[in-house]
Amino acid sequence: MQNTLHDSKLVVQNLDSGFEVLLNQVVLLRHTKEQPIIFVGRGEETIDMYRGNFDIKDYVIERIPLKFAEISESNNEININLSNAANSEALLTLSLKKEEGRLKIDFTNHDSTINRFWLRIAATPEEKVYGCGEQLSYFNLRGKNFPLWTSEPGVGRNKKTYVTWQADVKDKAGGDYYNTNFPQPTYVSSQKYYCHTETTAYADFDFRHSEFHELQIWEVPKSMIFETAETYVKLVEKISNLFGKQPELPDWIYDGVILGIQGGTEIVERKLEKAHAAGMKVSGVWCQDWQGKRITSFGKRLMWNWKWNEQEYPQLDKRIPEWKEKGVRFLGYINPYVAIEGDLYKEAEEMGYLALNAQGDVYLVDFGEFYCGVVDFTNEKACEWYKQVIKENMIDFGLDGWMADFGEYLPTDVVLKNGVDARIMHNAWPTMWAKINYDAVSEAGKLGEVVYFMRAGYTGVQKYCTMLWGGDQSVDWSLDDGLASVIPAALSSGMIGCGLHHSDIGGYTSLHGNKRSKELLMRWSEMGAFTPMMRTHEGNRPDDCFQFDDDEESLNHLARMSNIFVTLAPYTKSLVKLNSERGIPVQRPLFMHYENDKIAYDLKYQYLFGEDILVAPVHQEKQNEWEVYLPEDKWVHLWSGQEYSGGYVTVDAPIGYPPVFYRKESKWKDLFLKVSTI
Repeated sequence: MQNTLHDSKLVVQNLDSGFEVLLNQVVLLRHTKEQPIIFVGRGEETIDMYRGNFDIKDYVIERIPLKFAEISESNNEININLSNAANSEALLTLSLKKEEGRLKIDFTNHDSTINRFWLRIAATPEEKVYGCGEQLSYFNLRGKNFPLWTSEPGVGRNKKTYVTWQADVKDKAGGDYYNTNFPQPTYVSSQKYYCHTETTAYADFDFRHSEFHELQIWEVPKSMIFETAETYVKLVEKISNLFGKQPELPDWIYDGVILGIQGGTEIVERKLEKAHAAGMKVSGVWCQDWQGKRITSFGKRLMWNWKWNEQEYPQLDKRIPEWKEKGVRFLGYINPYVAIEGDLYKEAEEMGYLALNAQGDVYLVDFGEFYCGVVDFTNEKACEWYKQVIKENMIDFGLDGWMADFGEYLPTDVVLKNGVDARIMHNAWPTMWAKINYDAVSEAGKLGEVVYFMRAGYTGVQKYCTMLWGGDQSVDWSLDDGLASVIPAALSSGMIGCGLHHSDIGGYTSLHGNKRSKELLMRWSEMGAFTPMMRTHEGNRPDDCFQFDDDEESLNHLARMSNIFVTLAPYTKSLVKLNSERGIPVQRPLFMHYENDKIAYDLKYQYLFGEDILVAPVHQEKQNEWEVYLPEDKWVHLWSGQEYSGGYVTVDAPIGYPPVFYRKESKWKDLFLKVSTI
């Protein structure tokens, strides 16, 4: 017997001892009594947070296989009742239906004590898997499991390194390969389908088994969505149709590099003058300390009171329009928390806009030698108030952008206005924070003029985030947390609908002996020229980090890279426009356009910039040559003009000439030839 919905592309088929679900001939679920696909159970977790780093442990009390299935069909919907014994009451019901070309599975939990859920999705040994938000250590996720919980990504992110060990010992902050600001319960399979789970609970997606993927969730999820496509380009289009699309970037972004500068108005003036004298194209200055600073053992931190600090930046209200007249925009910084020393904290406390603790007092979060209140985004009045803070203190003041930082810190024992357990709200928080920014900009009529960039994310952030940034990389050459890690971060987030990505040029975190070198800064700026936005950062300890203007060579190097970025602007704009219209990311894995190339599926440290440029950043020190893999096509080395047809090639790659190739048949080749002469 075969039960089929109204569309023959979806087949739910009875087997002798179970059932099978196929979508467009891809087997998604294969259940038998001997090998059930769903387990339910009960568990008790402990979650400890220390400055955005979470120590999570689970004790599984029981795990019950749901072996027995009863299938029925009505109203173009198939219902599957699952139980753990023959002829017993169903513990769980699956309702399968087609919605807008997608397979949607709704879950009904018949036992309120169940708080653990495992689902096995059919897999093949050779299958590849991508996505799960922004992943910085791995692009192909096969062979690993990935806990999905927004958090600090950790320092070093590799338990075998000295830096990570020191960070763990001193600050519980070392992190691991799976730690990320932006997780998402969505993955893309090389069988050309995506799977999205509708949940904000803690989850762990396990891709280690050759025959199935096991998705663990700390609740019975609301639903699960599957969709297939003929190509990866069409698949990411469908993903962006589900989550929403990012708006286009403002035109001024393409006018040059955004210089990260701190220290006050006169320092900004002096550095701008120096940059312009070197011929640097500068589109903006990003002064994250515009509202003041504090010094802690971590380094230079900010005063989290979101108003212009006149002592730190005298006459800023007059300089912003003057700089703008010269084509230089001013960008600042904000996050979802308010420091107890500031008047915004006092105002929020009086109005009842801050989240509480179990005793009914304001919940204070330790951010490292200073404390802050959490603006409660489940309180509609608090949201309106915070949007007004952004509109009046930032947009009306003249800011054209900012870093919308954090979002991943929500403690799991905080009490929120909506009464929902914070363990469920924790993953939802980054998207709520993104929406606050989006609504403030939109309501001010500045969408398409203002850009804010975020590191934290979760399901739905795609629509509300104008630009991602890769978070706080270490100022070193490590694969898991240095320059290299930014590449899989861009590729993985692009696969699930966030196609605009960039990073702190030079990295951010300087701790436990790692200090930014001149070479690292220069190599990072090379990569930055081939991303949709260029922005530098001084780092958390500027005195320990080489800066772009510390000598003439580095100053001239960044000037040249900024000119390359500006010259590429017509091409980059076309890619950003495509992302806004169809959800196709700016930075793409090679297999997106070369599906039959088996090698392309495991490459994580090079990317296609659009369809016509291939970039293989030099991510290790003291290299003058670099090996690059080229898929079969007619490629031209940007700097030498030498032609290649595919395979592994080694090219000269001195500083200033990163390994970049373009397609010989590209309609943009005249523009690329112009770039090659800079």
